[in-house]
Amino acid sequence: MSELQRAWARQKVAIPGDRFGEVDEEQEVDFVPELPEHAEHPDDDSSSASSVSSTGTIIPSPTQRLFARPQGVSRGKNLEQIPWTTYFERELYLSPETNPGLTYHAYLTSPTEKGPLFVMHHGAGSSGLSFALVGSEIRKRLPNAGILSIDCRGHGLTTTPNGTELDLRLDTLSSDLHATIELAKAKMGWRQLPPIMLVGHSLGGAVVTDLAKTGLLGAALLGYAVLDVVEGSAMDALQSMQTYLSTRPAGFSSLQTGIEWHVRTRTLRNSTSARTSVPGLLARDEHADTSRPWRWRTNLAATQPFWEDWFVSLSKKFLEARGGKMLLLAGTDRLDTELTIGQMQGKYALQVFPEAGHFIHEDLPERTAVTLVDFYRRNDRSTLVLPPKVSDLLAQGKRV
Repeated sequence: MSELQRAWARQKVAIPGDRFGEVDEEQEVDFVPELPEHAEHPDDDSSSASSVSSTGTIIPSPTQRLFARPQGVSRGKNLEQIPWTTYFERELYLSPETNPGLTYHAYLTSPTEKGPLFVMHHGAGSSGLSFALVGSEIRKRLPNAGILSIDCRGHGLTTTPNGTELDLRLDTLSSDLHATIELAKAKMGWRQLPPIMLVGHSLGGAVVTDLAKTGLLGAALLGYAVLDVVEGSAMDALQSMQTYLSTRPAGFSSLQTGIEWHVRTRTLRNSTSARTSVPGLLARDEHADTSRPWRWRTNLAATQPFWEDWFVSLSKKFLEARGGKMLLLAGTDRLDTELTIGQMQGKYALQVFPEAGHFIHEDLPERTAVTLVDFYRRNDRSTLVLPPKVSDLLAQGKRV
């Protein structure tokens, strides 16, 4: 359409000049463009599975792209395994002399220059690789920090004598964690334990709290952080655990299929973390169905006799153990009465990430790392400036 024709039409239909081009463009377009792929973002919280959006009112906005393709794994998305060497310095196989046949497996990046050691304990069904990303993010912000992430018995690559792999009592797991720390100290030739920050997710939160309560780490323990588990909600969730387990696939055709399932179901909301941690959850079973040879390393259903033991009295121990205390949750609805009162009294630090799922540290590794590093710095005794001793002042001839 020429400028003369545009001017004539503008006069006839009284369309303002700044709108005429839009109308003309709409009339000339005779096709619907291909809908773009929905880009996945590690911190995406738009799913109704989100802990904050599942019951809330959804208000459409121009940026929500309501007619885009359904969320999931984009076509052509890389789901290849990321090796553990990307995030850790070495892996350790630690065998206590007092228990032949038991070998603890852990991933380690050593601390340097008197830096702290973050000791990580995963949840039920997971492995030490669950903390790969958050450990890497911690070191970006605290380069002298070390990361020790363990596989507890019955999980990952830790092996036990026949018949003891399912001894998952809380005191057994707590003793295993302490033994792993001491064996790592001996293996690495540390003269003394570095300052320690215990970090535990779900079941791991119960384990690190129990170890902190025993006092076995002495003055080396600066504090402990518990990720998304409190006694009240954990005990309630146990009632539906078997139902959840029955909905999981029994196996997968490949590691990539297992990774894809975790991302598609939003069990893990960060595909990079899934590519790192999911391979630690699966093992190839040559005797299984050839169409789905990759099976779960841990039979979670068989651990049911220990579930209540893990979480009973957790809130009480969390508040009473010595050292700094932090609780990271995916929603404040998880707080029980005892912890609510303790939080109001300032007995521990509380951080809530409502956009994360249960695996806070995998969904939001950067933000979790920032929180843990800040927590360490608030409890770092090496930065304390103590007043001079009275005896020293007197020796200097000063009046006190």
